[in-house]
Amino acid sequence: MRRFFQELYYSFPVQLMVLHIRSHHLLLGMWFLLILMVSGNFGAKFGLFYLFLDPEYLGTTSFWSYFILGLAFGCFFLTWNLTTYLLSAHHFLFLATLSHPFSKFCLNNFIIPFSFVLLFLVEVFLGETNTNSLNQQLLFAFAFVVGVLVSAFLYFLYFRLTNRDISYYYRENTPPDQIKNIKPGRRDVDIDYIKQDDSRWKVNTYLSEFIKVRLVRSVAHYDSRVLMNIFKQNHLNALIIQLVTILFLNGVGLLTDYPLFRIPAGASILFLFSIINALIGALIYYLSNWVITSFLGLILVINFVTSRNIGYHDSKAYGLDYEPPAAAYSLGRLKATINEEIVANDYQQMVGVLEHWRAKNSSPNDSLPKMVLVSTSGGGLTSATWVLSSLLKADSILQGDLLQHTALMNGASGGLLGASYLRELQWKKSQGEIDSFDQQQYIQNISKDLLNPITFMLVANDISIPWTTFEYSGERYYKDRGYIFEQQFNENTGGILDKPLGAYREAEQLAEIPLLFITPSIQNDGRRLYISPQPLSFMMAPPAAIGQPDRLEIDGVDFQRIFQDQNPDSLRFLSALRMSATFPYILPSVHLPSRPEIEVMDAGYLDNYGLHSSIRFIQVFKDWILENTSGVILLQVSSTPKIEKIGTADKKGIITSLFGPIEMAGRLFTRQEFEMDNNLGFLYELLGEDYFHHLHFSYIFDENNTQQKSTISFHITEKEKINIQKAFDSALNKKAMQKLQELLE
Repeated sequence: MRRFFQELYYSFPVQLMVLHIRSHHLLLGMWFLLILMVSGNFGAKFGLFYLFLDPEYLGTTSFWSYFILGLAFGCFFLTWNLTTYLLSAHHFLFLATLSHPFSKFCLNNFIIPFSFVLLFLVEVFLGETNTNSLNQQLLFAFAFVVGVLVSAFLYFLYFRLTNRDISYYYRENTPPDQIKNIKPGRRDVDIDYIKQDDSRWKVNTYLSEFIKVRLVRSVAHYDSRVLMNIFKQNHLNALIIQLVTILFLNGVGLLTDYPLFRIPAGASILFLFSIINALIGALIYYLSNWVITSFLGLILVINFVTSRNIGYHDSKAYGLDYEPPAAAYSLGRLKATINEEIVANDYQQMVGVLEHWRAKNSSPNDSLPKMVLVSTSGGGLTSATWVLSSLLKADSILQGDLLQHTALMNGASGGLLGASYLRELQWKKSQGEIDSFDQQQYIQNISKDLLNPITFMLVANDISIPWTTFEYSGERYYKDRGYIFEQQFNENTGGILDKPLGAYREAEQLAEIPLLFITPSIQNDGRRLYISPQPLSFMMAPPAAIGQPDRLEIDGVDFQRIFQDQNPDSLRFLSALRMSATFPYILPSVHLPSRPEIEVMDAGYLDNYGLHSSIRFIQVFKDWILENTSGVILLQVSSTPKIEKIGTADKKGIITSLFGPIEMAGRLFTRQEFEMDNNLGFLYELLGEDYFHHLHFSYIFDENNTQQKSTISFHITEKEKINIQKAFDSALNKKAMQKLQELLE
């Protein structure tokens, strides 16, 4: 038994694994990260495992989506083999004496890839994304394997046609120094030294193509120059095919406007890992002991160059005028904006909007109407679908009274996407352009994938060829992830939201549709940017600060006032929505034409529940509300848990304890929850408990009234879509619906 394990340990597959653990930590790290993602142990909150286990292509999970995923995995698997072969083959000189050495290297380098494929197939059949029949599961698994085999076939075909074995070099007597600048592995390789039995990496057996165990023969009698030459041409071919793969991805990146080329997001991640793998291998191969220093230097150079917009371009809000002079953005400008005259003018203009709202909701007996304010939470497509689905059902039950009584909609990220789409459908119906907006097709539209094109754009465009352009409203812009997000969302929603911001001004003023505030977060100073076709200077600070800006801090910026010379009405409405949904790293931050530049990101960073704007609006218009309504209903529609479970503070090691402050800083949404509840308590005191009503539609299960597990992602599965449709019938949501009916009767 001892001899068996000894022989097993000195087999080529095991020794390759030992070499990886010893020397290839970065390359192993990518496998480790993939395994964590597929198993749901990393990024589960963001639905990363869905990208691999439930890939979508052309809007559906199908044979072709799994086939493309298999192609991408094959590319990653073989790129990893190429890289490790490039860096490690010189340790195993016996390979040079075999026919087709790279093929045999890949075959023996199977332990990690095989383990990943096994995990993947187990998750496909047994994972929580599984809603398919056994026949479908088998078909999807077959498609994935076929994709891997097709990739492998193309790679190995290339090597069969280009690589030469040792018999060729002895027969042709090819000069050993034909490629002087390409050497195997590190530049300090000494083949003669490695050939010595007491210096070489010990391997006793290897697997042949027919999975037969073969003994390793000595290479001491071979000419070192010939062995070197074999590795040279193998490595040259490996570098060529890696370069061709990268160029191919860049070429396809030019075609992202066509849905056919928007491959599954999981495949894009695998292609990205392939590129990173190749780059890591190239750096180590050519720079050897200087690799860490060179890598750090490269990061500094890239940061310096891109900070001057060389080879990199800031993401812009389409439609705004970026020509000089830029808008002034300073504390002095903000203070000047909230002077009493400007605020009073904007206040009276908004009162005119509210008067139209009251007239629309007048009753024959002159009773005062209830005012509804809808606040939606962030949460990607889960939130967008939940907001649209729940509000459509509630409005249908109330026979149109919900949207009729709604004066204001606001929120964050995905929730605002759903609210904006609903408002547009309501407007289309009122104009007679559609018969009804209470249709399943609209829920299907809002739930369509957005992540595939974003991820592929990152891989095939943003990190390699960020200079492709497009034209909008007579101006040219660079394509990036922000562009493809708007393009895909516009396609998903039938193009009905593709209009300038100013197109909504009159309809809002006449109360034909609810007001809608878009509030992305300003990275420069942590303020909110209030985007609306209406001037909103009264939202920039608490009422007590108006006219006395030094009394309380200004925490908001009125988009219309600050950018009044940059054609704010021409801002593409889809760009405004994108600014609110700019989840860090998934979408690029948007730079606005100001000096200094305002850089904005996701609204959820400051208020993921969409409550702040509603609370401020009620505070500002308290007197009008008390005089002209019979009460306020603040309807919160949320896909995120209201109260998170209490964490443990068990004894931790000294290293683990170092992350405690970071964990506390990461409890962003919990701290927002506490702050918003405090403000809601303030409203109960301000208006009275009989006058203010806070209702909550939450994405929950019916059985135990527990929070439904949801992901913050621009991709949701068919299973999640089904759960969203069912969640409105939970006991708690039914109770909230019943209360809403009573209040609006």
